[in-house]
Order: sequence, then structure tokens, then C-alpha cells
Amino acid sequence: MKKALAFDIGGTKIYSGIIDENGKIISEIEKFQTPKTIEGIKNLLKERISKFENEADVIAISTAGAVNNENTAVIGSTGNLVEGYYTIDFQGLSNKKVFLENDANAAAWAEYKVGASKNCKVSVMLTLGTGVGGGIIIDNKILKGKSGAAGEMHFKMYPDKRRKCTCGSWDCFEAYASGTALKKDGEEMLNDPDVTTYDIIDGVKNGNTKMKEIFDRWINDIIIGINGLANLFDPDCVVLSGSMAQFVDVKAVEKAVNADIVTSPTSVRLAEAGNYAGMIGAALLAFDKGVV
Repeated sequence: MKKALAFDIGGTKIYSGIIDENGKIISEIEKFQTPKTIEGIKNLLKERISKFENEADVIAISTAGAVNNENTAVIGSTGNLVEGYYTIDFQGLSNKKVFLENDANAAAWAEYKVGASKNCKVSVMLTLGTGVGGGIIIDNKILKGKSGAAGEMHFKMYPDKRRKCTCGSWDCFEAYASGTALKKDGEEMLNDPDVTTYDIIDGVKNGNTKMKEIFDRWINDIIIGINGLANLFDPDCVVLSGSMAQFVDVKAVEKAVNADIVTSPTSVRLAEAGNYAGMIGAALLAFDKGVV
């Protein structure tokens, strides 16, 4: 059975483990703080690869940032990664093939192969965390775009410059649907810069009507975004993953979406592939694309 030494590289943590061709994790998952320098990241990856590459057929990396269509290099970093991260020569880290994919795309593929969107020909996955990631699968293929950067959830929500996004533009979906966005909603509606997402979630649980108004505003923006995506892609399902997805009533969102979209009804579901979906998806993509 084929095996991949898989990594998930994020702004704060790097995970690694060995994944088999069925998407099963067959080793302990190791976790490391993401180094703050390019050399630090390279040295960490080299050390783990030299230790474990003989146990695997391919190195599969799920990473923040856009990845080229050849799955060989990062072509654009994100703000939570060290400056110049895209300059790393990932192919030079091992004598074996090194396969890369954007973390949201990889997680979407894991959901498609072994999770919530299994057997869905067309699906959209949204990762609701500190920011918002996205992966779109159409006709059993990840939508990558001309350069590899498709699926980034930075489409406009409002036209009048209400809120600046981390990407530098104004009023992107990420600026309204992320955990950061929920905090911003609270700040604006309470005029309190110290309110946290935890305060809002706890307030909703305890029946605080003002906190519920804030939360409902956040959910409504998520619904608006899903409406647009559903009208564009006519998906079998929309999968919500990430740390903030657990607070979303997917059936209520599904009902609201289907009451408004012009395409046929879609299904809104919680992700099932787990915390290591990026690693699993990167490994399965490497196998599915015949890298080994």
C-alpha cells in the first residue's frame, strides 16, 4: 500500500504524519510551532523528511498560500506566514517527489474522498477560522484557475468600503464570515474594543439577546456569501469546516440559503474529515494524480 509523509503548514503550527492511500493516518501526528524564519521552516521540514522519508513513497504538503497548477511550488503567501515563504524550494527538500496543495483545497479534497462531500460531483468547502479559506470541486476536480489561486474567498460582500480585509481590499467575504469578523461585529455593535468571540458565543449560550443579535448578523453574512457561491456553482453541497463552523446551525443556514438561491436546492453540512483534513487531502491528491 502506498504511503505519504504528509505535512500541514500553517502560520502558527506545522503537523506531520504518515497517511496511507485510503486516507488513514498510520503514525502518530507530530506538532511543531511554525518557525519565524524561512531557514527555520526549511530546517524543520528537512529534519522530519530525512527521518521519515524512507517510510513513504511521496512527500505531500498542505500549506497556507496559493500553490501552482503543477503542485510543485507556493506562488503566493498569506499574511500569517513568514515574509518570502513562497521562495522556499520545496522540491529540494527530498530525493522523493514533493507534492504541494493549498490547505483549503487539500481539506476540500479530503471531504470529497472520505468526508462530508463524498460522492458529491460539485461541492464548495468553506473553512471558517481566524480567516476564511475555500475549496471548490467541479466535475470531480479542484477548481484551480489559470494560475492556481482560485477558490480564495475574497469576493465582495458590500460596495461601500465598510470594513477592510486582511488582504488589503475592502469588504471581502473573509472580513464578514471569519472568527475575526464575529469579534469585529461585536466591537461595532457594542462599541467595545475588548469584546471577544468567546464573550459573544458564551452570551448566546446564556440567552443574552444583544449577543444573539451580534451572532445573527455574523450568520446572516455567512448566508449571503453561501447564496452567491450556490448561485455561481450550483453545488450538491456546501461543507463548513474550521473552528467557527461548530457554532453554525447548518440546517437553519441550509433552509435560509435554499429559500433565496435561484439554482436548485443545495445541502449545507459540517465537515467530517477531522482536524488533519489538509494532510489527508494532500496525500490523497498526490496518489490520485499519480505522483507515485
